[in-house]
Amino acid sequence: MKRNIYKPKIAASILSADFAILGKEVKDIDKAGADIIHIDVMDGTFVPNITIGPDVVSSIRKYTKKIFDVHLMIKNPSNYIDNFYKAGADIITIHLEAENHPIRTLEYIRSLGIKAGVSINPATTEENLKYILDYCDLILVMLVNPGFGGQKTIMSQLKKLSNIKEMIHRENKNILLEVDGGVNAKNFSSLVSAGADILVAGSSVFNAGKKMYIKNIKKLRNSWNRSDIKETF
Repeated sequence: MKRNIYKPKIAASILSADFAILGKEVKDIDKAGADIIHIDVMDGTFVPNITIGPDVVSSIRKYTKKIFDVHLMIKNPSNYIDNFYKAGADIITIHLEAENHPIRTLEYIRSLGIKAGVSINPATTEENLKYILDYCDLILVMLVNPGFGGQKTIMSQLKKLSNIKEMIHRENKNILLEVDGGVNAKNFSSLVSAGADILVAGSSVFNAGKKMYIKNIKKLRNSWNRSDIKETF
């Protein structure tokens, strides 16, 4: 596997935050050093859980200037793009499995002046991305079956991750590669080596409360075996 030449970004998943004080949690995790705020939106249909909608995203937007990475784990995501854009999303990622016309939706997201992402579940092969590459800025590889936080990484997905990275290089595309699911200090370096530019971390960042946020993020960063680096954005 080729070593990633980028400095990996940590996207703190607020799915693991205290929802009773969500705005404060976003502010605290920003100050602790998270690069990106990852927001999981679930509808109870595409995945077996329900989280938040655009009104909540809008309400926490004022607590940070960090990138809002909105991951739509919902059916028919095209119906909600405008709402999440207006709420303050900087990246909107849709699931390939949930959208009948993904190219059209990705093009529309880009037309709003923000980044368009596409995500695939563990059982979905990377070959399904072949005709999507011209229309997305980010690919999110799910390392677990989506719907709940705190799951263990399905390690077979590292090969898929590596294959997608090779596909991106082969086609000479400027696409960020993101991973989500069970990211921790033990697998962080392996995921970066396999090609991850952005690593979504929930439990491993929010574990033990505010007093540990800085330490938790540093632990992730320090677990990475560094090579030549440059910023992703």
